[in-house]
Amino acid sequence: MVKKICNILNGILLIILMVLACLLIVPNLIGFKSFAVISGSMEPNIHVGSIVYAKPVDYKELKVGDVISFKINDSTMVTHRINSIDEKNNSFITKGDANNTVDGTPVPYQNIVGKVKFTVPFLGYISMNIKTPLGVAMLCGVVAIIIILNFLPDVLEHEEEKDKNKK
Repeated sequence: MVKKICNILNGILLIILMVLACLLIVPNLIGFKSFAVISGSMEPNIHVGSIVYAKPVDYKELKVGDVISFKINDSTMVTHRINSIDEKNNSFITKGDANNTVDGTPVPYQNIVGKVKFTVPFLGYISMNIKTPLGVAMLCGVVAIIIILNFLPDVLEHEEEKDKNKK
C-alpha cells in the first residue's frame, strides 16, 4: 500500500516538473521570447506573475490593439498594447491596459522584441524565483522528496521483513 501511494505521489511530482520544464523551455526552443510580468499595468488581461510569450515579427505586421513586448533599455522589457502607430517617426505609442494614459515615450520599431501570442498565469513567479537561493533550495527539496518517495517503500519493506524474522 505504501509503495503504491509513493509511486502515485512520485508520478504526480514528476509530471508537474515535466510540464513546468516544457512550459519554460520548449517555447524558447521554437523561437518565442518569454518574460515574467512584474507589474499590474496589463491587468486584468495579463496578471502579475504570468509569463508572456512573444514571437518576433516584422514591425509592419503589427497593428493597433496588438500586445507587444519591447525594450525600454538594455535590462528592462515592457509588455503593453499598441495604442497608435506613428509612421512618420517609425514608432508605436503604447499603453498598459490598466493605465489611464498612453506611455510617455514612443517605442521605436527597432525596440520591438515580439508580438505576444500567449500567456501562462503564475508561471512567472516560478521563473523569477527559481534563480534565487530560496528557489534553488525549494527545487532541491522537491528533488529530495522524489528520491525519498523512490526509496521509502523499499526501506519500509526491508524493516517489515526484519520485524517478521525476529518473531
